[in-house]
Order: sequence, then C-alpha cells, then structure tokens
Amino acid sequence: MCRPAAKIPLPLSNYEIVSIDLENPPPNAFDLLGQPDILVHLAWSGLPNYKSLHHFEEELPAQYRFLKGLIKSGLKNLVVTGTCFEYGMQSGPLHEEMGARPSNPYGFAKDALRCQLEYLQKFQAFNLIWARLFYLYGEGQAENSLLPQLMRAVERGDKMFNMSGGEQLRDYLPAAEAGKHLVSLAMTVQNHGIVNVCSGTPISVRKLVEGWTKADGRLINLNFGHYPYNDYEPMAFWGCADKLYSIIKETA
Repeated sequence: MCRPAAKIPLPLSNYEIVSIDLENPPPNAFDLLGQPDILVHLAWSGLPNYKSLHHFEEELPAQYRFLKGLIKSGLKNLVVTGTCFEYGMQSGPLHEEMGARPSNPYGFAKDALRCQLEYLQKFQAFNLIWARLFYLYGEGQAENSLLPQLMRAVERGDKMFNMSGGEQLRDYLPAAEAGKHLVSLAMTVQNHGIVNVCSGTPISVRKLVEGWTKADGRLINLNFGHYPYNDYEPMAFWGCADKLYSIIKETA
C-alpha cells in the first residue's frame, strides 16, 4: 500500500500495489487491501521537519482515523513504527519501560497515536506492536540524511564535507536489517506493545562517518564542527535491544 503520489521503488514493481489517500481513505480500504491478517504501518509525512505543528494538527488525526477504520473493519494484527524521539531528552540507554517524554511535535504526535491505539484496544480486539525506530541508514533513505549527503558530496568531487562536531552518541541500524526485524515482529501475531528496533550499541557520529569513508575508500575531508548540534535531541542516547532480540529468538 502507498499514497497515490508515491514513487514505487523498482524492487516493488512486481508486487500488487494499492494506492490509498490516507487523509481521505475509502470506506472499503480494508477490502481493497485484501483483508490482510497483518498490517505493518510505516506512513508519516512532514519529515524531517520534526518541529512542525503539522505532525499533531494534521498527521496524527489522519493516521488514527485510517488505522481505526481498518481495525473496525476486521484488522487483527497491527505493527506501527514509532520513533526514538518519543523518549525526548532522556540520555543513555533507553528501554521500553521508560516513560515517554517527547520534546518535539513529531515525537509527541507519534506517542499520542500509540496512546490512542492502546485506548482503542479496550473497545476493539487487536494485537499491537509499537516498533520504536532509532537511526536507520541504507538504500532508499531520505536524500537529506547523513549518508546520502556524504555520497553526493563524494560524487561531486567535493574536497570538504561539512558536519557537526560528531561527538554525539547514537544508535544506528542498516535499514535492511530493521526491515527484517519488523517482519519478524509482525509474524509473531502477538500483542508485544512497545519494542525498540535498534542495534543496542552506541556509536559516535564521527566514528560512523569515518568508517563509511574508509570502507569504500572515499576521498573527502570531514569538516567537524561546522554545524551546531541539534537542540531537540540529547548528546548521548541509544536503544536497549533486549526485548527485540528476545522476541526474535523465540520465533526463530
């Protein structure tokens, strides 16, 4: 399933694609999707402008209406991707039992959707897995993400790549690996609630970028400290992956 204006990635061109306007979905959306046993929901617009009011003024109500409609029509198993920004400015290792403290509109809207769906479970029977994604990289990621920007700079022959100081600790996971985790979680067909989808291992942004440049022999100087650190995320945080790997181990 995708939005009507979405570009279909070439690897998916041989699969059945259903275009649905999430802001104004048809009443028979569940039937159009083939009455699936499991739905993995990745959709969210307005990124990477994390501070935009769009997230809770427009995106949140539209996403909830759409998912509620599917559930009322018969959907029994739902996996929704959340975000590590739901933890807010909390530092260090972040685990699922920690309370959400979102500090930007995007994190707030995502966490609000989770709460709405959990309340909905009191009236409609369905399994919910809330997969909190941390930092992803790999083919298909947003063009303004760190790795694509670095790749374009190298391809242009730039001598210098401007970035932050790079000392912030983050949790990075290849997008392909995160996709496999989402499938594994979905196939459990259980009500696992919040699950961090992450590596569980912190790494500095500086070390990560230096590793990318050395691995492929990219010749470019890294200009650390050119950009300030983001004010909407702490300097050091990463996910605890114990729950994720425990679930995956049980299903292996």
